[in-house]
Formats: sequence, C-alpha cells, structure tokens
Amino acid sequence: MLAYFAGLNPVLQALLAGLFTWGLTALGAGGIFFTREINRRTLDGMLGFAGGIMISASFWSLLLPAVEFSGSTGLWACIPAAVGFIAGGIFLRGLDSLLPHLHPGYPPSETEGPGSSLRRTTLLVIAITMHNIPEGLAVGVAFGAVASGLSHEPLGAALALTLGIALQNFPEGFAVSAPLAGEGYSRFRSFWYGRLSAVVEPIAAVIGATVVFAVQPLLPYALAFAAGAMIFVVVEEVIPGSQMHGNKKIATTGLLAGFVTMMVLDVAFG
Repeated sequence: MLAYFAGLNPVLQALLAGLFTWGLTALGAGGIFFTREINRRTLDGMLGFAGGIMISASFWSLLLPAVEFSGSTGLWACIPAAVGFIAGGIFLRGLDSLLPHLHPGYPPSETEGPGSSLRRTTLLVIAITMHNIPEGLAVGVAFGAVASGLSHEPLGAALALTLGIALQNFPEGFAVSAPLAGEGYSRFRSFWYGRLSAVVEPIAAVIGATVVFAVQPLLPYALAFAAGAMIFVVVEEVIPGSQMHGNKKIATTGLLAGFVTMMVLDVAFG
C-alpha cells in the first residue's frame, strides 16, 4: 500500500493526504451523533493537544527543514525561513481583518473582522475554514518538498505531518458541531457544518504541492509560510480558546502532550 502511494504523482499524494485530514475533521464532528453535551474540560484538553501538535509541526516539519533547504550557510540560512514565517503570519492576519468570523466558544459580541449580518453558524464555519488553510498548505508543501528532490526527508516525514494534522483536526470538528447542537440545530446539520469547515484543506494541499513542485526555489519560503500561518492560528485562536473556560492546566498539559506526540511522529517517520 505504501509503495503504491509512493509511486503516485506528488499533487495526487497531497490531495489524498488533504482528504484524510478532512476526514478526521468529519469524524470529530460526527461525535455530535453520540452526545449533545460538551465536556468542557475534555474539549479544552483536546484543543490544547491540537495547539501542541501545530506548534511542534511548525518547527520539526516546516521551519527546521526550511533552514536546511535554503541552500545557504550560517546566518543567511535563516533568511528564507524568517521571510516566509513572517509572510505566513501577515497572510492570516489579513484574512482575519477581511473576513467576518467568530471563534468557537465565543459569544456573538466577539465577532471579528468587518461588520456583518451573517448568522452565527456561518461565522463559525468561516473561522475554522480560514484557519484550516495553513494546515492544508503544510501538508501539500511537505509532499511537494519530497518530490522536488531538494528535500532530504523521506516520504514518511510528510506522512507523519499528515497524521499529526489529522489528529488535531478531530477536536476542531467537534468544537464546531457541539456548540451548534447545543443551540438547537439538528445533529445532522451540526455535523454538516462541522465537516464543511475543513473542506478547504485538500484544496490548500493541492495548491501547496503544485507551487513547490513547479517552482522549487520557493520551497524554504513555502515551508516557513505554512509554519507562520499555523503559529498565528495557535496564538490567535487555539490557546485562548482552550483556556477561556478556566481549564488552563488541562489545556497546557494537552499542549505539551501534543507537542511531544508530533515530535515523536516526525523523528520516528523522518
């Protein structure tokens, strides 16, 4: 099975990986069929775990390879990574300013972006969809890097990143569907919106793999861009959202566990 996957076109590999991460979001959203109640402590721990995976992946799977693939030595090796990282953060900051959205767990009064009359459901989906873009890009860039020939990482490293992103997508799906069910939406409708929030991931994965494979000198910048965008999401949404209900110690423990899990996956598969 792995040998067959390795022989596929890198863009197709990225598409399949993006569909897998999307599937885990749908699986998490499907949890709403089994419960309407939100165990806040558990959810905050899971969100912390997701944040830890994203931080760890940003370093081990994206920033460190970006420095190694820059083609430079010494201080200059950090320049592409620094430029890409900052650009990724600016990109997500721009989306935050341009699109009205509401982070899961926040009241309607905390809606960000320009004023809008959109329903709360739509604002929630926009927030999660927008912040799933860097995750899809990270997966796509990883597969594009392997196929470009510039990467010294084996295919397993890209698969490890995919698995890590998929694991942290599980609580994100439930974090969207559960509040909607609590507000009176049907279970199926809540599930539908939860799974819809990650549909952008396979699309972003294909874009990332295509760009890196076609324009190989962009590889270190693209890797760092995805890392900067993901760190922005963690600091802007994931960590505050996991701690706003008073479960700081549980959320922090989850974050540490997520960081170590992604580190182990990257080292073991890479």
